[in-house]
Amino acid sequence: MALSKLNITTCLWFNGQAEDAANFYISIFPNSKITHLQRYLEAGKEIHGQEPGTVLVAEFNLDGHRFVGLNGGPQFKLSEAVSFQIDCANQDEVDYYWDKLSEGGDPAKQQCGWLADKFGVSWQVVPTALKDMLASGKTDGVGRVTEAMMKMHKLDIAELEKAFRG
Repeated sequence: MALSKLNITTCLWFNGQAEDAANFYISIFPNSKITHLQRYLEAGKEIHGQEPGTVLVAEFNLDGHRFVGLNGGPQFKLSEAVSFQIDCANQDEVDYYWDKLSEGGDPAKQQCGWLADKFGVSWQVVPTALKDMLASGKTDGVGRVTEAMMKMHKLDIAELEKAFRG
C-alpha cells in the first residue's frame, strides 16, 4: 500500500475570534491568505449553541504553513505551552515581527523573545544569529549570551553578539 504525503495543519482554538485572528496574521506574514471560511449551520445548534452564519472555522495559510482557527467556545484556552517560532535573519525582521505580533498582546508574557499576541497565541521571535551562537559549542560565550537573553524581552542581536564575544 502506498502512503499519501503527510500534511499537518495546526488547529488553534478560539472563542469567536478565529476570523479576526486569521485576518491579523495574514496582515503580518508575507504570502499569506485566508483559504476558507466555514460557518455554523442550524444543524447541531442544540449542541454547539452558536448562531447560524457565525464562523465555525477559518482556514488560513501563513507563507506556506497551514492553520485552522476553530471557534470552539470558551472551554479551552491557548497557552504558552505551545508556541510558534519565527527565525529572523536580522534585527529589522526581529523588530517587525515583535512589534506587529505584540500589538494588543499581554506584556507580562513577553520575555526572552517570547510574546503572547492579543488572541493568546504564543510566538518566539528569534534571530538566527542567536541560534548560531547557542550551537557554537563555545561554552563561555554560550553562557554569556544565555544570561544576556534571559534579561531581554525583544531580542537585540547587537547586544547578544557583544555578550557572546565577552
